Amino acid sequence: MLRIVILLFGLTMAGALPASSAEPDAGIEGVISISPAHPGPTRVDEADSKPLANTEFVVTSEKGAVASFKTDDQGHFRVSLPPGHYTVSRKSGQSRIRRFGPFDVDVTAGRVTKVQWSCDSGMR
Repeated sequence: MLRIVILLFGLTMAGALPASSAEPDAGIEGVISISPAHPGPTRVDEADSKPLANTEFVVTSEKGAVASFKTDDQGHFRVSLPPGHYTVSRKSGQSRIRRFGPFDVDVTAGRVTKVQWSCDSGMR
């Protein structure tokens, strides 16, 4: 009987909390691609860009590194961040890519900022 009373009390208290006490998710989400995807001229039947798969990036603010993430097989990523201004760069020593950022992004409280960034493979 005591267990039931404690359980009911806990459920009652949990229901009494205001819905706004939970902080909404904020951060950045998007896709990073690379182009050109192959050397030479673009052919009609081939895409000029492709997802930048399995590549690590670091997120910095004026205070330094605050987070990191790795793109998936389709170049997609998502990282939670508090509101502020950030710079996203490839983690050093990871790839032969010549130019890819840095990318600047602003995060607003309670919102996930959607981005679509393109990197230059250096192929011509």
